[in-house]
Amino acid sequence: MADFVIRGATILDGTGTPGFVGDVGVREGRIAFVGTGDAEGLEVVDGTGLMLTPGFVDPHTHYDAQLAWDPTASPSNLHGVTTIIGGNCGFSIAPLGPNDADYIRRMMSVVEGMPLEALEQGIDWGWQGFGEWLDRLDGKTAVNAAFLVGHCALRRTVMGDRAVGNEATVEEIAAMSTLLRESIQSGAIGLSSSRSFTHRDGDGEPVPSRAASEEELLALCDVTGAHEGTTLEFITDGCLHGFEDREVDLMTRMSLRAGRPLNWNVFTIDSKEPDRFRNQLTAQEKAAEQGAEVVALTMPTLVGLTMSFETYSPIHQLPGWRDVLSLPLQERMAELRKPDVRARLLEGSRSPEAGVFARVADFPNFRIGETHSRANEGLTGRLVKDIAGERAAQDFDTLIDIVLEDDLRTVLWPDPPDDDESSWALRRQAWENGHTLLGGSDAGAHLDRMCGAPYTTDFLADCLRGRKLWPVEKAVQALTDRPARLFGLRDRGRIAPGHYADLVLFDPAEIGSGLIHERRDLPGDSARLFAESTGIRRVYVNGEAIVVEGCPTEAVPGRILRSGRDTETVGIPARG
Repeated sequence: MADFVIRGATILDGTGTPGFVGDVGVREGRIAFVGTGDAEGLEVVDGTGLMLTPGFVDPHTHYDAQLAWDPTASPSNLHGVTTIIGGNCGFSIAPLGPNDADYIRRMMSVVEGMPLEALEQGIDWGWQGFGEWLDRLDGKTAVNAAFLVGHCALRRTVMGDRAVGNEATVEEIAAMSTLLRESIQSGAIGLSSSRSFTHRDGDGEPVPSRAASEEELLALCDVTGAHEGTTLEFITDGCLHGFEDREVDLMTRMSLRAGRPLNWNVFTIDSKEPDRFRNQLTAQEKAAEQGAEVVALTMPTLVGLTMSFETYSPIHQLPGWRDVLSLPLQERMAELRKPDVRARLLEGSRSPEAGVFARVADFPNFRIGETHSRANEGLTGRLVKDIAGERAAQDFDTLIDIVLEDDLRTVLWPDPPDDDESSWALRRQAWENGHTLLGGSDAGAHLDRMCGAPYTTDFLADCLRGRKLWPVEKAVQALTDRPARLFGLRDRGRIAPGHYADLVLFDPAEIGSGLIHERRDLPGDSARLFAESTGIRRVYVNGEAIVVEGCPTEAVPGRILRSGRDTETVGIPARG
């Protein structure tokens, strides 16, 4: 007899086949039967008119810190995510040297947009080894969670202050290899690293992994590939600008040395940049020709970004902007009042060196969000170009004048520059490529600037009631079985007898997300952007409901997924 039965739902089992109406029985946290079987459960859940899918797997999150104060991994849990992968981009909070907590906190605050107050007050930072940290999470999370070892934490633990800007010695590489081996043996599912020019620490310096030699990276790939159920994640400059041949070669060699897939993010698609699209899509194909597996993460939705002249945001990456926006507040405001400084900033935003960040410099189409001064009353929701027209002023000058009135605290929402039919056609082309994976939410990071967690429900809504670019059964497969297979998650990602009962039950007429809004619910009274879901009836993790009618329960049935035990190797032919 099943513990409970979901009866009469349209079952989309994660394999990409069309849905069918049937029953799913759950016993002791696993799926007991699908379609037919003993339907006399202790509890019967009516699925009539609803869709039932496997739980969604988010392949790129930064919930490493948040789980300490929020075991639900919100708001991803509300959007049907039952398994998260953390430790991405070279950033994990373990292993941890005895004197490194402050450095790691400040680095994460800058590079991943986590409020420093929350990191200081929400965690006790009392661990050192990776396994010791995982042990603290065991049995205390609502979702399943697997974590990569961040290269920056490895370097900092072994090299201390030398980790920033210095190549490692042979002895230090050996020590990092030992530490990585110990971390994987304790449950880490692999290695993540970054060479991205955008990644800086709390002192404004390049993060530690950016100083690593290729020899160091490849040595760590060797260690990763020596263990069951591991994987690689990597960020490099080409992830934003388009890859140089040397970057594709390096990712290929990393994958081959480990004998494992390597994923990178995020593949941003814009029809106005067709050369970059072709460059980044074919990078994976070139790697495959050499026997490697390189996978691009790409989002199936547009995630709105907030900008601010007060706090760190993507506009800092525009040429010449960092020097001004990094000044103390009053000095920054004084500079922004100068016509020559404004002219220089505008020129930098339009220069070829702006690259992909030119997409965040469409200043006329910035929409004004929250304001803070009487002078800006009534501007919320309006476009800069419309306000400038009324004032008979230049768009950029109008924007700067508005933020100066608010002492730079104005919240700005750029309209997406790539919400056109041609860009969506390219996205569909990318989704259908075997070397891409849907995801890249960054959930748990950049909390004051974006909320990527709703991509799962937004994508399903678009497939069911919006553009309908993809059949819903393929969308479900992309959110469930495909990432589960890439990471080798044992018995997850499908609705099949014997698989874990990670399930999402939703109304296809209502599935989606609510409006993004601010919530001040982090430790230290810090704020974050948040969005509820719509149409979610239930979310189950290992057979227990963690969300009912869109609201979280108090259940914590999640499992910390450890390499080898909970993951299996997704291998490729290993070559030198």
